[in-house]
Amino acid sequence: MSRFGATPNGGVDRQAATAADGEQRRWLTGLLEARGFSVRFDRAGNQWGLYEAVPGAPFVVVGSHMDSQPTAGRYDGAYGVLAAAHAAFRLTEAWAAGSPGNPGTGAPKFNIAVVNWFNEEGSRFKPSMMGSSVYTGKLALETALETTDAAGTSVREALDAIGGRGDYDGPEAAYCAEIHIEQGRSMERGGITIGLVHSNWAANKYEFVVHGEQAHTGSTVIADRKDALLGASMMVVAARELADQFSGVLHTSVGQLTVYPNSPVVVPSRVNLLLDLRSADEEVLAEADALLHQRITGIERLANVTVQRHQGHSWPVTPYQPEGVELAAKVAADLGLSSRQVMTLAGHDSTNMKDLVPTVMLFVPSVDGISHNEHEFTTDEDTVAGVAMLTEVLSRLCHGALADADTAEADTTGTDRV
Repeated sequence: MSRFGATPNGGVDRQAATAADGEQRRWLTGLLEARGFSVRFDRAGNQWGLYEAVPGAPFVVVGSHMDSQPTAGRYDGAYGVLAAAHAAFRLTEAWAAGSPGNPGTGAPKFNIAVVNWFNEEGSRFKPSMMGSSVYTGKLALETALETTDAAGTSVREALDAIGGRGDYDGPEAAYCAEIHIEQGRSMERGGITIGLVHSNWAANKYEFVVHGEQAHTGSTVIADRKDALLGASMMVVAARELADQFSGVLHTSVGQLTVYPNSPVVVPSRVNLLLDLRSADEEVLAEADALLHQRITGIERLANVTVQRHQGHSWPVTPYQPEGVELAAKVAADLGLSSRQVMTLAGHDSTNMKDLVPTVMLFVPSVDGISHNEHEFTTDEDTVAGVAMLTEVLSRLCHGALADADTAEADTTGTDRV
């Protein structure tokens, strides 16, 4: 897969709905169809590989994303799609063979849908996790399709150019599973092979626009300048100072600046910047958010600019279903794989899916915690262990392990949780 959009330093550049994205989608279609899966694209550009073993039954959705950042590593998202595909292949072959000792032997209760979510990264089109947001009803389809990139190309136009937009609504999901690289150091340092994700960090992500006034960089006296880039720079520093103030419990960043007119002899009149705050403690996040906006008021005065807040994208701390975490822990123990519960600091498509259906999220270690970088790496030993782990989790989901747990709890409490 890493041949598609390959970069000179061993990484990939496969931003959403680019030519490289289209090439890898066609490649994945061939891989899935060769194993008896039917492939369909939905209206939001999500790619579905469907295996219907139980006609009319809902699907266990398993997968991740194949789009990337502009200069990215080979594992982020892509590993999760390939692991899902090969886990599904193992199970469907076992179902077809029906022989004892194979994983997934016996009649399943649910079907399998391998998914490649559209625009998880959000590097070309904002917001991130776009495809799963549409599928789960958190983002209107037309809003997503009308979103444009920096060049003015809409999602609709970009998807149509690569043949990536269909008329499918997507399958009915019963459960979901995703495996991903950790993108941090904690698992590697702890000698842990499988991370059992039990919750996500909260995040507030903003697009700010700093408005100043265009002027000559040589002749305009400093006191008269309304330098939008100066104001934006102060916001970058303010974000970092907040992270230092709440050391260890708050992450902040400014990942993108767009400067206008971006000329060497012109004081910038406008800067767009994307700023985010993340924390596992919602009280810390709220306090830091309030302090940020207080700082912005002072920055407007000091830099003689105005700061406008445009669209935001936020999510709270929300747990994954405990029964899914428990199921994954049992699988890891049965397979002899070391595991522990972890939180995800990054957003993933499963953070949307867990609000729709019970969802199992798994991590494998990242060497040195490197991610969104061409040197991103996970060892073969860990990637293979992750496939074994995901295969067994998928098997138990397809055979109704969580459905049986829900039924047992309903019998005890008198309330059906499904």
